Amino acid sequence: MVVGATGAIGHACLGLITSCGQFQAVHGLGRRTDPALDVTDERSIAAAAEGIAANGPVRLLLIATGHLHDELHGPEKSWRNLDADALAHSFAVNATGPALVMKHFLPLFPRNGKAVCAVISAKVGSITDNHLGGWYGYRASKAALNQLLKTASIELSRKRPEAICLALHPGTVASPLSAPFAKDGLTVRDPTTAAGELLGAIDAATAADTGSFRSYDGTILPW
Repeated sequence: MVVGATGAIGHACLGLITSCGQFQAVHGLGRRTDPALDVTDERSIAAAAEGIAANGPVRLLLIATGHLHDELHGPEKSWRNLDADALAHSFAVNATGPALVMKHFLPLFPRNGKAVCAVISAKVGSITDNHLGGWYGYRASKAALNQLLKTASIELSRKRPEAICLALHPGTVASPLSAPFAKDGLTVRDPTTAAGELLGAIDAATAADTGSFRSYDGTILPW
């Protein structure tokens, strides 16, 4: 399952997962798919999970949704730019939505064998690594996502000890989300390259890695 399959990273991951031949079925869902899955609408998440449940257990759940800016609000440079509605939307897409996806899809994981829930987080969500400030909503919502993922990993391991939950930093990927902020000298990777590296990190993960925050190359990131 790829949630956010119409975004740059999600679409690239969906293509690689489909072509690898390791899964009996691969499903990609997002706001513009049929059926649609909108992470800000729990009813659509529940309906999608109910439909997927009929196909058997889920071995891989990749949540690749994200929000950084829109036509009304950009990343906050100062507390002066904080806006309640913009903050609420960042949390709805970056944290609450993925948590609700986990709520409805983690019960579909098998009792035995490797199964992975991976969420696309961001290095700027690291509190320890925050040395520049700014980007209040994006930083805070990704930090919240990390905590939600960590907490879910503990609950999941009680009945599914071989299952793995990972928060993954994809690096800077060429996409509409990153385009306005791709500065000279910043390494920007194409979505297919980034997807391959993310899936490599997922493939290499073991149950001992569950609940961890990692970069696309597998290195551990500080909370």
